[in-house]
Parts: sequence; structure tokens; C-alpha cells
Amino acid sequence: MINDFSIGLFIWQALLLLSIGLWIYCLIDILKNKFAQNDKLIWVLVVIFIPLLGSLLYLFIGKNKKIKLN
Repeated sequence: MINDFSIGLFIWQALLLLSIGLWIYCLIDILKNKFAQNDKLIWVLVVIFIPLLGSLLYLFIGKNKKIKLN
């Protein structure tokens, strides 16, 4: 039985794991899709250098900029 369980530490660890998962998802999504001109490179750099904010920006702005293939 765990005697020293800290709910605050558990919440921080869960948030950290979620942000890492979001970061990896965004990078994979960027690399798998096509973008106009240098947009792919720009999104990769934004997501790598500003991990959490860059991932959120990509989800709300960048996903709409993908080139849709029929």
C-alpha cells in the first residue's frame, strides 16, 4: 500500500504525460501531411521550440492549413 501518495504530484505527472503525447501527435501529424511552401518546416520548428503552446497553436490554426488531397 502506498502511504505517501500525493494528488498534486499525480496531477502534474498526468499533465506532463498528456503534453508530451500531444507534442508527439502534432509532430507526427505535421510530418505525415503536405503544406504549402515552407509551412511544414515552420510548424515543425514552432512545435519543437515552443512545445505546449506550439502544439495548441497547430491544433487550432495549423490543421486547417494542410493541403487536402482528393
